[in-house]
Amino acid sequence: MLEISVNKVAQVVLMSRELGRAESELRAFIDRLSDEEQVSLVALMWIGRGTFEPEELAEALQTAAEEATTPTADYLLGTPHLSDHLENGLDALGLSAADEEDDLIRGG
Repeated sequence: MLEISVNKVAQVVLMSRELGRAESELRAFIDRLSDEEQVSLVALMWIGRGTFEPEELAEALQTAAEEATTPTADYLLGTPHLSDHLENGLDALGLSAADEEDDLIRGG
């Protein structure tokens, strides 16, 4: 089970789309997440890019926790297509950040 809210994933997705403008904000946001939330974010990204299948979520979470040698923000910001992978990961798990993204864009 993911230990991060869909709303927080939506915030990362939106900021990663504006990386040129929002890199420092995104880095700070990721750094403020709990260890469990950071592990969930990495596992979600891996599922979204096809490294793990949705039914392998527990294995992805365990691997993300065990292999966390680089600061999570550095690792994720160095990942091409981060926002796409996160959205694909949510979709694969039957979740969607669309409503949360729309709310955040509207300032709600």
